[in-house]
Amino acid sequence: MKITNIKVDRVKVPLTEPFRISLGVITHAESAVVTIETDEGLVGYGEGAPGVFVSGENLPGTAASIELMTRDLIGVDPTDLEKVYWIMDKATAHAHCAKTAIDIACHDLLGKRAGLPVYKLLGGLSNSMETDVTIPINPPEYMAQKAKERVAQGFDVLKVKMGVDEASDLARMKAIREAAGPDVKIRVDANQAWTAKEALNMIAKLDEYDLELVEQPVKADDLEGLAQVTRASRVPIMSDESCFTAKDALKLIRGRCVDIVNIKLMKCGGLREAQKINAICEAAGVSVMLGCMAEETNIGITAAASLGAALKNITRADLDATFSLADLPFQGGVGREVGKLLTLPEEPGFGFKGLKA
Repeated sequence: MKITNIKVDRVKVPLTEPFRISLGVITHAESAVVTIETDEGLVGYGEGAPGVFVSGENLPGTAASIELMTRDLIGVDPTDLEKVYWIMDKATAHAHCAKTAIDIACHDLLGKRAGLPVYKLLGGLSNSMETDVTIPINPPEYMAQKAKERVAQGFDVLKVKMGVDEASDLARMKAIREAAGPDVKIRVDANQAWTAKEALNMIAKLDEYDLELVEQPVKADDLEGLAQVTRASRVPIMSDESCFTAKDALKLIRGRCVDIVNIKLMKCGGLREAQKINAICEAAGVSVMLGCMAEETNIGITAAASLGAALKNITRADLDATFSLADLPFQGGVGREVGKLLTLPEEPGFGFKGLKA
C-alpha cells in the first residue's frame, strides 16, 4: 500500500459555551483534518488540533506543516509507522500537531488494512474507558451548578480549572464540593498558574475538600519547583505542559518531579510517541492519564481513547472535548453523547467515515 494523496481541511466548530482556563478563553474547536488516500483504495483520517495556550501552535502553522510533510510522504507505505515518523521529523521537527494528524491517519489505515479496530492493535486490554469531565473557570455558583449537572449525568470524577486568585479559587472549590457531594473525585488543574510556594499553600487549603490530584501547578519549565511541590504535597501531582515528548517524560521521572504524567496526543506528536512516554512511566512505576485539547473533535478523542483502552498503565482519562462541541464535523468514532464511558467502535481502524457534507 502506498500513499497517493494527502488532503488537509481546516475545521472550525463553535463550543456550546466559552471554555476558560487560567491561560485564556477558548470559544471554538479548530483543527486540521487530514485525509490520506492510498493506491489500494483505503482512506485514513487524522487531525491536528493545536491548542495555542498549551502547545504554542496555531492552525495555519499546523496545516502548512502537514503540506510540507506531504511531498516526502507520497509513495510511502502508511503502515510503515517508523518510516513515516522519521520522514515527518526530518521535514519539520517540532510540529507536534501536524505529526499527530498524519500519525492518527496512518494508524487508521493500519487498522483498516488489518481488519481490526486500532485499540486491538495497540494492546487490546479493553474496548472502552471512563473519562472525567472538566468544569472551566466561571463564578462559583455557576461552576457548582455545572458540577451538579455533570454528577446527575453519571460522572463521578470532575476536573476543576483553577488559577485566578486564592479567595475566588477557594470559593469555587467549596461550592463545587458541596454541589457534587462527598463521593465524587475532584481533580484540580491550575494550568501553570502558581509558583511552587503558592502551589503548596493553595493545595493545602484546597485539600480540605478532598482532592484526588493536582495538575500542572507551576510553570512548564520550572521542573525544580514541580519537584518541590511533589515532594511536599500530600496530594498527588501530575504534569501536563511540562511533558510533551518521551525525552520530557524521562527528565520528569529522573528528577522525581511528578507522581502522574498526562499525555496528550496533540502535544507529543501522536500514538507512536505516546506509547514511548507510557513505557517510560510504566517502567518507573508512574501511572498515566490521557488528556485532550479543548480544540479537538471526535477524531482526536477516538484515537486517544483507543490508546487508553488498550494499555493497563493508562489509569485515567480526561477525554471530554466532544461534550462541548456544538456539532461533530466528522462521521464515525466516538460521538457527542455525554457520559463517562467512552466505548470504541468495532469497525476496522477508528471507525472514521469522513467529514460531514
